Amino acid sequence: MRVLLAEDDPLLGDGLRTGLRQLGFLVDWVRDGMAAESELRAHPYAAAVLDLGLPLKDGMDLLASIRRAGITLPVLVLTARDALPDRIRGLDVGADDYVVKPVDMNELAARLRALVRRAHGQAQDCLTAQDVVLDPAARSVLQAGVPVPLSAREFDLLHTLLLNTGRVLSREQLEQHLYSWGQEVESNAVEVHVHHLRRKLGSALIQTVRGVGYVVTREQPRA
Repeated sequence: MRVLLAEDDPLLGDGLRTGLRQLGFLVDWVRDGMAAESELRAHPYAAAVLDLGLPLKDGMDLLASIRRAGITLPVLVLTARDALPDRIRGLDVGADDYVVKPVDMNELAARLRALVRRAHGQAQDCLTAQDVVLDPAARSVLQAGVPVPLSAREFDLLHTLLLNTGRVLSREQLEQHLYSWGQEVESNAVEVHVHHLRRKLGSALIQTVRGVGYVVTREQPRA
């Protein structure tokens, strides 16, 4: 799951990025509001973690700007501003969650997973399709009740497809969800990961829509 972190404090930002990466997130870190807005307009992040006291463009102004632009990704405000009027304004402007620093990393990760799940219309913590169950918190996958070991990239690809069950995603869209800054993307990387998933989970789960991309359907397609 690829998220944008907007935090100008170098020590805190580095700690948040490291902690979220250890919990399975892909994290791009920017240190000012203008850079954050540019990234959010250019890339389809799963969610954003936003400090309010950002240089160049305040977090509240940034939040209002992206909402006016129709950018609907979940935004978790993480800030030292703990006054009730600030919390109310942040939520009214368009924040999906508002957390006061300091925050436990496991709680932050859980809140992000919940925001992303709700943004995709998923009510349960685990994602299911056909006989496959994926647990984002435990980063585990079961098929017919049997654990299936996946690499980190295979898990992230399956997670993205299950979040978008019934929706066809192109190779380019999947690449944007699977790779953060500085990670080299080979031309056939998505195809290779799909091949490995099919080998481990069977060919029925991930369908190819020729010339468009890949899709997971909730029920197994009829032969």
